[in-house]
Amino acid sequence: MQMSKLLSDLLADLREPGVLWQAGAIALCILVGWGLARFLRNRYLRQLSGEEGTSGTVRRIGVESFARVLSPLLILGLLALARLVLARYHHINLLNVTLPLFSSFAVIRTAFYLLRRVFARHGPVGAAILTFEKIFALLVWLAVALYILGLWPDIIEYLETTLLPIGRHKVSLANILQAAGSVVVLLMLALWAGAALEERLMGVQSMHSSLRVILARMSRAVLIVVAVLYSLTLMGLDLTVLSVFGGALGVGLGLGLQKIASNYVSGFVILLERSLSIGDMISVDKYSGKVTRINARYTVLQGLDGVETVLPNEMLISGPVQSQSLSSSSVRASTRLTVSYGSDLDVVIPLLEGLAREVPRVMETPAPGVSVNKFAADGFELELGFWISDPENGTGGVISDVNKRIYKLVQSGDIKLTQAGLDPRVIDALLASTAARNSHTVTN
Repeated sequence: MQMSKLLSDLLADLREPGVLWQAGAIALCILVGWGLARFLRNRYLRQLSGEEGTSGTVRRIGVESFARVLSPLLILGLLALARLVLARYHHINLLNVTLPLFSSFAVIRTAFYLLRRVFARHGPVGAAILTFEKIFALLVWLAVALYILGLWPDIIEYLETTLLPIGRHKVSLANILQAAGSVVVLLMLALWAGAALEERLMGVQSMHSSLRVILARMSRAVLIVVAVLYSLTLMGLDLTVLSVFGGALGVGLGLGLQKIASNYVSGFVILLERSLSIGDMISVDKYSGKVTRINARYTVLQGLDGVETVLPNEMLISGPVQSQSLSSSSVRASTRLTVSYGSDLDVVIPLLEGLAREVPRVMETPAPGVSVNKFAADGFELELGFWISDPENGTGGVISDVNKRIYKLVQSGDIKLTQAGLDPRVIDALLASTAARNSHTVTN
């Protein structure tokens, strides 16, 4: 048997001086491969040390994770070279056993790297990925053990002779496993390439954000389609069978998948016409907030309270959308007050405009302005309007700061308000603040 031959050859090598050359070559390959991988890792990390922000952090994490893959790959390549050289002078049975071990180690590290790059790029590793990694590592080590023990020929023969009826044909278990493996490997490579291309495209600041997103989505879709078609050809399937699948897909779209298809088409329309971009402040139906993500099927809207809303893309196409940053990010805010008829408007209006300019977030241009809306029963109704350039941070804070400064003018006597001089909510807030301050004084 192959198992007994491998073990006997290995035991025979242990009695010969040539085994020292093999052991020395293995140790040298491990040290050189590990040292070279560490050198390359430190070199690239030094080059990325000056980059700040999210892109620099992502690149440093990518270099550190790939260094764990590069080390076993370099060791494996050096071992293969050492085996080729020593085969001319000595027996290499020890290297024949060592190579499968490091090959499995490299396969496991590479698979883990691809999985985490595809499914855990922007967050912690999930429990499902960790479980799959453990199962995959167990299967790889089991396959290596069977190979070393010489049981692979018997297992391959069993898989090739076991036929399963699939339709009119019979397919062996070996072909099924080979087809499944090729599909999984090609899809993983396609997803990894799509993720790497997406990170590179999203880092191009000179390109419009919508164009970057659509190029990333389309490139990933094209890579997946190419991987699936190529895996089908490797399986020996005729691509004309896809016509049946296309007919079934058309029937499905006609029966109940219209909404899903409409959302996907709407997503590409939004990205192509650039009507929305990441960071825009919009209002749709009863939802408003900042666009944080545009996917093929849905768009994520983050409100000022931090709550995120997942909106189907069809809502953004078929319904009205109020955008605060389509052509300009500046928005106007205002507050109203009623001053007594005894007030001098030529004095009050410059005071109000001046206090609005003192608020940090209020823009200089367009300048704040005051308009006389109407003659109320108790006095002049004035509206103080001003512009801000960062609506994504909310307008409530700016209006509150302006009202606080108006209240200081009221306390100093520069402005005389009537009983309905301010918004009732502002009056309630001011009264509550005064009551709390009086209560604190009495307590002291």
